[in-house]
Amino acid sequence: MSAREQLEKNQVWLYAIILLIAAGAGLIWPHASGHLDRSISIVLAILMFGMFTQIPFLRLKESLTNRQFIYALLIMNYIAVPLIVWGLTRFLPADPALLLGVFLVLLTPCIDYVIVFTHLGRGDEKLILVATPLLFVSQMILLPFYLWIFMGNQTAEVVRAQPFLEAFLGLIAVPLLLALLTQLWAKRQPRGIVFLDAAAWLPVPFMALTLFVVLASQISKLYESINYISQAIPVYVAYMIIVPLVARFVARIFRLDVGAGRALIFSSGTRNSLVVLPFALALPEPLNGLVSAVIVTQTIVELVGELIYIRVVPGILLRDRH
Repeated sequence: MSAREQLEKNQVWLYAIILLIAAGAGLIWPHASGHLDRSISIVLAILMFGMFTQIPFLRLKESLTNRQFIYALLIMNYIAVPLIVWGLTRFLPADPALLLGVFLVLLTPCIDYVIVFTHLGRGDEKLILVATPLLFVSQMILLPFYLWIFMGNQTAEVVRAQPFLEAFLGLIAVPLLLALLTQLWAKRQPRGIVFLDAAAWLPVPFMALTLFVVLASQISKLYESINYISQAIPVYVAYMIIVPLVARFVARIFRLDVGAGRALIFSSGTRNSLVVLPFALALPEPLNGLVSAVIVTQTIVELVGELIYIRVVPGILLRDRH
């Protein structure tokens, strides 16, 4: 196993340690850590570039070969999950910041570390890998539509088009374009391959750095409004319990093999906090701090849940058939 693969294998523990350090730093030195929010955009842009370089956009046709899995994946992430999220949020107060944060993070399937979690949970991570371009494009298209359905006029009241467009262009579109150019370069020249391999080192350390910067800069706000933020925690926990059971049922309907079924469970249960974080940070004050805190809270809950998933999914929920 290479050094990078070893780093990716242990990234969950790295993130857990970083979150603890960030929380401590943010609470002990709130004024100093508060200035970190200025660096969030730069760190996020580099992280997004590193993540996008590892998504096989040039193999989009390959992602459509296992059609049963793709059908199950799309049904879970864009029909079953939105219905579950809508049902769970009925128990939340009608607060725009709280609802927007929960909707943003739970309606977007993960496209990065879900691959590692699927591998650790003995699922078919290759299916997730080749499906990532489809998942990324579809979530970018469908997210505004879902927000409009679930929040209606509230979305227009709290979401301004210009900051969202700037965040999308600067933190998603530009890194995505650079990643595509890098992949094309690697396809034609050896130097491009070397650069692409070097970019593969970026996601884990920059995800850790992103978690540190975001949590350290927002923890004081989270601490001050813990009673407000904590309302979302039962929803996140319920989500991580309900969704794997539904995914297992859908996997059985589509007669997926064990590896594909586990991949479906991990894709459905793992959410994309880092891709939607730029949108939260683009909100006006004080909404951006509250929504970001709601999203980061889901990341913390999810990391704990994933450590349970990698044991429960292959050991209890979907065992090897032999």
